[in-house]
Amino acid sequence: MPWFFLTALLVALLLLLLLSRRRMRRPGEPPLDLGLIPWLGHASEFGKDAAGFLSRMEKKHGDIFTVLVAGRFITVLLDPHSYDTVVWESSSKLDFHKYAVFLMEKIFNVQLANYDPGLEKAKMKPTLLHKNLQALTGAMFNNLCNILLKDIGDMGTDWQEIGLFQFSYNVMLRAGYLTLYGTEGDDPVSQARNRTHSAEVFQSFHQLDQLLMKLARSSLSAEEKKEASRVKAHLWKLLSPQSLVGRAHKSAWLDSYQQYLEELGAGEEMQARAMLLQLWATQGNAGPAAFWFLLFLLKTPTALAAVLGELESTLQKEGRALSEMASIPQEVLDSMPIFDSVLSESLRLTAAPFITREVLVDMVLPLADGREYSLRQGDRLLLFPFLSPQRDPEIYEDPEEFKYNRFLNQDGSEKRDFYKGGKRLKNYTLPWGAGTNTCLGRSHAISSIKQFVIILLMQFDLKLKNPEEKIPSFDCSRYGFGLMQPEHDITICYRLKPGGTPGSTGLSFSAPGRTTEA
Repeated sequence: MPWFFLTALLVALLLLLLLSRRRMRRPGEPPLDLGLIPWLGHASEFGKDAAGFLSRMEKKHGDIFTVLVAGRFITVLLDPHSYDTVVWESSSKLDFHKYAVFLMEKIFNVQLANYDPGLEKAKMKPTLLHKNLQALTGAMFNNLCNILLKDIGDMGTDWQEIGLFQFSYNVMLRAGYLTLYGTEGDDPVSQARNRTHSAEVFQSFHQLDQLLMKLARSSLSAEEKKEASRVKAHLWKLLSPQSLVGRAHKSAWLDSYQQYLEELGAGEEMQARAMLLQLWATQGNAGPAAFWFLLFLLKTPTALAAVLGELESTLQKEGRALSEMASIPQEVLDSMPIFDSVLSESLRLTAAPFITREVLVDMVLPLADGREYSLRQGDRLLLFPFLSPQRDPEIYEDPEEFKYNRFLNQDGSEKRDFYKGGKRLKNYTLPWGAGTNTCLGRSHAISSIKQFVIILLMQFDLKLKNPEEKIPSFDCSRYGFGLMQPEHDITICYRLKPGGTPGSTGLSFSAPGRTTEA
């Protein structure tokens, strides 16, 4: 009967209202904002545009406040001077484990008995450093060349059009996947198979990535749920232990991670799921980062000229032509302060991860300026460096603008001195996370982005199809998950430089004037 359902609905709404309103701010706690909708609170605003919502809350309440989001109370801290207090606090008080397990299970269907993020990081860290890092850098170069100079280079020297985001994401994920998960070999037939196989992996990964935010927020339609299940099942097959066992040139990272999964007692199906999780964790941000880097370069001729000039000067110091090099030497990659500044500025503008901790016990959180706030057990603590420090006008002049030399001193060295409230900041940009959860693959990711951009600039002419087109806005649904993605793609024109040799791994360098055309 209609009246029965109406009554039940009213009772349910009343209960939700009472439950959400039962929380009252206690003395010593941050400002509390419950929103207008029972239980849901600010869930809609938070999900649609977290940066815009949190910016409004900061103006209303200051740099620390608690908001209600879908039944969860989230305390947001936006004082960068106090971030270290959070990220280095004991895991017995502020823990990342629960949130990590939640994402693993909710998005990727991964359940690992006795999973310990700290132990996992300790085991994987050596596989991304020193000799292993050098091996990864060399492998990434070879895989980039295979894809860029043979797959894309086979199109000849005529101008081609492509979406810059699709292009960057495609190449970086495929090359990164082959670098970590192994290739079939180095002969021409195997290289062709590597290109075909990696293209299949990217196509399915990209389909899943487009559903990822809805997966995380449980907002998939019935059809989207079926599609997500289908795509994940296909990727699990591609990344299964049987599919990876015969691959050549597997990284030390892969061998160590497989051994770690076996030690946890994970079966083959769960190992395949974990491999997909790691593909997203290790490769999901590299393509978007390369996209923004290239877009800012192409939109800023002075930045492009500065990067090209630095590259030419650095290579001349090597005393060898690039055509004589089997790869780009690590010392070249590590001796490019202008390039590093452009990358830092690009990441400052586009990296928007949430740094979260679960509050395990009632505790007092001391801030850097002497203030103290009480936190409740069961709440979630959230840092959002995208707003502060990265977009803070007190720290960065014209923070919305791209300035390629923002992270350079006048003498050309790296600038590290940034201030807020007259005090020098330790954390002035945090694209790689912070504390015990800083990205382990940071060095490999930076080297990979550099190699991708260098090969493009040396081997291809690039230009924007429409130089007057504005830089696209963000897809605001992706705040909190790493690098932002554009609301729409930007079309570029590219071609192999005249005299380029797509079948060769030897590279040539053209003067800055030949790299872009009006």
